[in-house]
Amino acid sequence: MLRSTACRSIRVAAASRCTTKILLPTITTVVRRTASTHAAQLSHIKSPPFLANEPVRPFSFKDTKDWDLLRASLTKFTDEGALSVPLVINGKKIYRDETKPQVNPSHHSQNLANVSQATAEDIKAAIEAAKSAKAKWAATSWTDRAAIFLKAADLISTKYRYDMLAATMLGQGKNVYQAEIDCVAELIDFFKFNVKYAEEMYGTQPIQTAPGVWNRAEYRPLEGFVYAVTPFNFTAIAGNLVGAPALMGNTVVWKPSATAALSNYLLLTILEEAGLPAGVINFIPGDPIQVTDLVLEDPEFSALHFTGSTDVFKNLYCKISNNVAADKYRDFPRIVGETGGKNFHLIHPSASINHSVLSTLRGAFEYQGQKCSATSRAYVPESIWPEFKDQIAAAVDTITIGNTSDPSQLNAFMGPVIHQQSFDKLKAVLDNAKTDPELEIITGGSYDSTNGYYVQPTVIRTTNPQHEYLTKEFFGPILTVYVYPDNSYEEIMNSIDGATKYGLTGSVFARDREAIRLAEEKLRYAAGNFYINDKSTGAVVGQQWFGGARASGTNDKAGSGNILSRFVSVRSVKENFYELTDFKYPSNYK
Repeated sequence: MLRSTACRSIRVAAASRCTTKILLPTITTVVRRTASTHAAQLSHIKSPPFLANEPVRPFSFKDTKDWDLLRASLTKFTDEGALSVPLVINGKKIYRDETKPQVNPSHHSQNLANVSQATAEDIKAAIEAAKSAKAKWAATSWTDRAAIFLKAADLISTKYRYDMLAATMLGQGKNVYQAEIDCVAELIDFFKFNVKYAEEMYGTQPIQTAPGVWNRAEYRPLEGFVYAVTPFNFTAIAGNLVGAPALMGNTVVWKPSATAALSNYLLLTILEEAGLPAGVINFIPGDPIQVTDLVLEDPEFSALHFTGSTDVFKNLYCKISNNVAADKYRDFPRIVGETGGKNFHLIHPSASINHSVLSTLRGAFEYQGQKCSATSRAYVPESIWPEFKDQIAAAVDTITIGNTSDPSQLNAFMGPVIHQQSFDKLKAVLDNAKTDPELEIITGGSYDSTNGYYVQPTVIRTTNPQHEYLTKEFFGPILTVYVYPDNSYEEIMNSIDGATKYGLTGSVFARDREAIRLAEEKLRYAAGNFYINDKSTGAVVGQQWFGGARASGTNDKAGSGNILSRFVSVRSVKENFYELTDFKYPSNYK
């Protein structure tokens, strides 16, 4: 199979490290704009109808065509060695001598890409490009902006589906099903549902008026530019973090994760093919501290869109706050963040043991526990613990672990953790569990980094309801269980709610409706996404709006229209049709 245009655009000969210009499709309707084009943001033009979320292809082994196309794409990304990933500033690809390798975490001797690293001058140029492109992009009609993201969604669904899967599987260690629900289905959903949500927002207008008056609302993009800091674990999240503000007329400076640069760059080339103008999204992999410091120093910084660790988010929040206090910015920047979690499953004595076991296994060990929402602590009653323990240990022992990007191991349930730092942290957690008297390893506990960063799925029991393993996020395939007395069901909720600083996701498993009602009420603030008889992972765009509060973020609910409201500044417009004949009011006359 021939390489796709997107893949060819990634590769560059070592001898040709120079700046070249991308030849992109242009939108002729944005050549010249007048103030009247802003009226398109108030129009009620309807976007194309779609009935449901993008279907997730199951990749059963009966679907030979899907597997053949996937294998071809995997080979496409690896058959000629490492690809070259550039910076993209104002529509130009820039290749730098200083690069950082992105390796395959399943086989870390395989270098997938050499990712150019932004210099201080590059970062400043990206900021200026975002600012320079702003006026034209903000004046671009709503229909043109929406069309770009709708076309990108269709390109991902068709032309680039298997390339997106391959880039995400190779670079981020996902198996095919986890990649399919991420970089295809959820990414498409974000782009399409955001168009619907924006359409609804523009149609939301004042409901009251007076004779001779027309009241209306204009949803302006923010005045400056948006800084998007995206994570490794979901390609779809990266797409939403840059796509949501851009759809609303903002321009973006994008700092991708070093361990997701390959799939993220492919995504940008798809957006360019869909018609995204130069300068709207500027792609600058590089040192995160240097990039962030320069971005946050700019007076026209207007919003942070972030997914990552809680500690990093707190640091950014502090820097922005200090700059606000120093009167550095024109406006109060919007801060939108989704961070960590220590997500729970609460099992009631009335629960289906088999269902709660299998749900907990999926919640804890899908994608190696590297989802923000992954189940990392479980509370099980004494009466069912023996059976629960036997069932989960037996099920975990059947989990297949392997190189999820190897055509001979594509059916593995689990792959590697993302990098050496993560492996070392998890290794230390497991080693400590083997000597801590309050901990008992029920199953798992091993690891191996000989070829890839593999950590065995591990279930640990603790006798201490306040143990660090029930409070600290590890971001890996480690589940800690506390066994509580059956008559302490209500009391254990106090431990669940108070043990951690997080409030992202949580689940209760029970057949007893009173038990469900009690948990839903008492754990009201313990989770921004609360599940009843379902695992703590797997929010679907448009179905379960996603986000948590406390130390888990600002809970702006990705997958809903609420997130878009953070990237607009509303202007109220009142037009009067009557002319005054006197300045006095009736009460001024005797």
